[in-house]
Amino acid sequence: MTDLFAPLQSLKQGDWFKLICGASFQHLPAVRSLTLAYTLAGADCIDVAADPAVISAAQAGLQVAKSLAKDAQKRGFDYKGNSPFLMVSLNDGEDPHFRKAEFNPTQCPTDCPRPCERICPAQAIVFNSIKEDFSGVISEKCYGCGRCIPVCPYGIIYTSSYMSTPGAIAPLVMSTGVDAVEIHTKVGRLAEFEQLWQAISPWADQLKLLAISCPDGEGMTDYLRAIYDLIAPLKSALIWQTDGRSMSGDIGDGTTIAAVKLGQKVLAAKLPGYVQLAGGTNSYTVAKLKAMGLLKEAEGQGSRGAGEREELFSSASIAGVAYGSYARVLLSPILEQLENKEVSNTNVKATVRLEEDDVLLWQAVELAHSLVSQIKSQQER
Repeated sequence: MTDLFAPLQSLKQGDWFKLICGASFQHLPAVRSLTLAYTLAGADCIDVAADPAVISAAQAGLQVAKSLAKDAQKRGFDYKGNSPFLMVSLNDGEDPHFRKAEFNPTQCPTDCPRPCERICPAQAIVFNSIKEDFSGVISEKCYGCGRCIPVCPYGIIYTSSYMSTPGAIAPLVMSTGVDAVEIHTKVGRLAEFEQLWQAISPWADQLKLLAISCPDGEGMTDYLRAIYDLIAPLKSALIWQTDGRSMSGDIGDGTTIAAVKLGQKVLAAKLPGYVQLAGGTNSYTVAKLKAMGLLKEAEGQGSRGAGEREELFSSASIAGVAYGSYARVLLSPILEQLENKEVSNTNVKATVRLEEDDVLLWQAVELAHSLVSQIKSQQER
């Protein structure tokens, strides 16, 4: 199996793992480090913001991972230098994944207990930070979860949303080496989806994978069928991403239930393509899927033909799981240590790169592997 098709093999086997860096997460050092750690841990796809700088940071992480393949194998990790797909996320309308929190810190009373700062999973809200010389929302770290909004005692936090620009999509796909595109949509936005798809479709044949992410809603399966009719035929693989409870996986184990239920709903629709969970996924997700018999069994498949296996899989089993906030928060202690280890070179501060600290690097990979291995163990029995 070549590098090109290794992630697709994971989809067919039912042990696909995707890391979601965040459609609006633009903290370049973190994107680079997360990409590096999860690639070495065996991820099949890295999903990043459709921002050339972010794409470049992820590609740098992928390249470093290749150079560390032998070291990873010596330490017992299965990574063999296969590159995960690099995916960018786009939206056809208002979507919580494509927004940033904002507020004016001068409006904050000095005696405010600042619950927003404590609740932010991305550590994007700071007050009188000596390091950043700043108070407020660090925009590149914010990924739009919105948890700060309801806890603000004075109601001064709001969000600013943005849309994908169709004219920028084609050169992005053609010139940056992106392997896959994910379109975030909602029930009732078929006209908006079609407009975005028209901008992508001339270059769709260059993609190895297309993913459609959609939260639940009345008439959802009919909406997804309408989308399929619009995009068919496709040369690339197709994933239906069930967005159960957006950006909530690090809150608690119960958040995964919505993602699993939505996955069952889309499986029942028997749409062409693969079904992959997201939105509320965490360390409990794979165990829940196993308990419900929703993951493809590794045993007893040798007698089936490849086509029969794929047909059975796509109609009856979850192909894989995408992890966003949970996967990032899992590595946040390592990334925070790394960020604090600044080196000074001719009075210019620079953050130490993950591969430059051997201890932190392999601690990060070990943590990432603890999550990746949950679904990969399906095929290791």
